[in-house]
Amino acid sequence: MEGFTIIKQSHTASVGLTKASPEVHEALRAKGIDPDRLSVTTLGFGSHKATIPRWLVRMGFGIALSALLHLTRYFQLEIPLYLSAMLALVVGLIILQAACEVLVIAAERLAERYKWNHYIAGTLAEILATIPELVVIGFLIPVSPATAFVICIVTIYNNALVFSLYSFFLPKDKQGKFLMPTPITEAGTQILIGGGSMGLILGLVMLTFHSSGGAKSSFHHLDLVFISVVLLTIFSVYVYKLITSYAEEEAEVRATLSMSDEDVKQRLDMVYQNVKPSSRSSIALLFFAGLLGAIIGGEEVSSFATTMIAELEFNPILTAMILALFAGMSEYVILWQSHKKQEYGIALANAFGGITQVMFLVLPFTLLGIALYEMTTDSVHEELPLQFSLSSIFLLLFLFPTFYTLASLLEEDHTLGVLDTTIMTGIITFVIVLLLAYGV
Repeated sequence: MEGFTIIKQSHTASVGLTKASPEVHEALRAKGIDPDRLSVTTLGFGSHKATIPRWLVRMGFGIALSALLHLTRYFQLEIPLYLSAMLALVVGLIILQAACEVLVIAAERLAERYKWNHYIAGTLAEILATIPELVVIGFLIPVSPATAFVICIVTIYNNALVFSLYSFFLPKDKQGKFLMPTPITEAGTQILIGGGSMGLILGLVMLTFHSSGGAKSSFHHLDLVFISVVLLTIFSVYVYKLITSYAEEEAEVRATLSMSDEDVKQRLDMVYQNVKPSSRSSIALLFFAGLLGAIIGGEEVSSFATTMIAELEFNPILTAMILALFAGMSEYVILWQSHKKQEYGIALANAFGGITQVMFLVLPFTLLGIALYEMTTDSVHEELPLQFSLSSIFLLLFLFPTFYTLASLLEEDHTLGVLDTTIMTGIITFVIVLLLAYGV
């Protein structure tokens, strides 16, 4: 009887995970709770079991290559500019990917130490994963504020395309559907509508001033600060709603299944079974390593941008699109790792977070950075103040149809079909072609 009780507790604690029994899931369905859409997952990838962490090997290799590049510059060795730029980009991306991974590991270990629920841990990890991208933007703003702005918006489109494609290729049920996690179809749909509306409003305002030939043809730094505050406020409320919605969902599950304290403890243990318990000093060291890697990698990426735009006079829009293509590599790696674990819910959440976080966190950070640089720099940058250019107008206006279409396709709570994905691909391809043809 005692053994049966332990098994029963394990099954109850595992609800929403692969170890839960069908009987437990049926009890939830009887109360109107869909266990297939519960926001529960395990964190970590068991990488701590290796003698030397993989991220440390990659970061060490990248930093060594960065040191070699600095030596070639110091001794003024003759290397073709294109080759030098591409080497800087590759080295920077190697270091940034490792920095992103170690920051996620640090966030998970911090959450494990304080036994936060997995949703708080996942949200924190996703936000910290954007730090390398923010550092890159910080280095790029003095080089080309317009390029930094374009990179942010193009990254949103890239991530929307990745989300659409990944959603389509997920395994389906008998009805040909894969139910989305509730946070995506509820708060996520709302944030998409809000983001599209913000893009439409800004784009129309810019288009009106641009076409009328009025006195205002650029953003004042106070305009950028105001826009950033609005976007960050929306993001803060969005994160708050996600966390509180999960807390309500979890409380309802525990009440329905009459979970004991031991069940709750087992549930947390399952969430953190692949996360290594760490001391505060170890966690702080991981954060420091991630920040250091972000700074070194960001400097190399900015060196690529400087060479391409300033020295080779390469198309700045195309340069921004190249950087945007690689900007989300760290998120794509995390998505792939989650997919390999068959944690499709967290993989989808990570892909979706790549859209919302760039729009409501990275973009306002970029605008604030441009405003601060404009207010504090002594020299006059040729790209400041930020002009109402065709590329900026195209990018902002097309956010509305992109987000509106994506939100409409998610209304039925399941992943995208072949027609849905084709529509999203067509919209984003249209944006890219317009940018390349008329954006400069």
